[in-house]
Amino acid sequence: MLKKLLVVATLTGLSGAVFANEAPALPFGLSVSGTAALTSDYRYRGMTQTFNDPAVQAGFVLSHESGAYAGVWGSNVDFGGTAHIELDPYVGYATTLDNFANKPLLDVGLWYYAYPSESDLNWLELYGKVTFKDVLAEGASLLTAVNYTNDFLGLDANSWYLNATYSVPFGATGFGGVAALGYTTVDEDKYTFNGDDSYIDWKAGVTYSFASVSGLTAELAAVGTDIDTDGMTNLGKRGVETGAVFTLTKAF
Repeated sequence: MLKKLLVVATLTGLSGAVFANEAPALPFGLSVSGTAALTSDYRYRGMTQTFNDPAVQAGFVLSHESGAYAGVWGSNVDFGGTAHIELDPYVGYATTLDNFANKPLLDVGLWYYAYPSESDLNWLELYGKVTFKDVLAEGASLLTAVNYTNDFLGLDANSWYLNATYSVPFGATGFGGVAALGYTTVDEDKYTFNGDDSYIDWKAGVTYSFASVSGLTAELAAVGTDIDTDGMTNLGKRGVETGAVFTLTKAF
């Protein structure tokens, strides 16, 4: 149970790519960008993927001027089994909705969670995101996302994930704030989160962009879930309860 409970926390935050502001120019309308990150605890949808241990992560994306893109993102993981590396390929398409006053960014795609040494955990997810800019404050953004899979954790189970993330700069100080709320649901007859077919995850924290190093940012956030921890070991509880997570990211 613990192994399957932890694997659901496999992010981007991604599901989604982080794009650098300036990417090397390539022919045929192509560009490449990426990120490298060090985090004190790889949390995905509120749940640890590393038994609360640190993780090293990196991702690259090849984008076309049409809005199409493809990339790969990776991290070390630890579910207590043979899986120690997560390597996720993805493809998608992003475009600005110019007919709307705020001109939000629409981003849709497919994300494949892959574990080379434990392929029975592999699963594919469809995502759709809309990002609104200058929400409530200049430079602030609101990202709303819907994710769906019919093969959750490789268990042939339907699952939905809904998320909203708000980011706001604190003037020109380099500091900012971030807050996120997510909701996961899955077929109860196929899988449960310690007895429940759904749970809520959250994140609240502060960010800092280093003026002296382009693309370097730091984040300190409280991350957790409302999963019932009755009957769990102390290690299992720590993996889903609210904890502090520090992440240093370099975009290039």
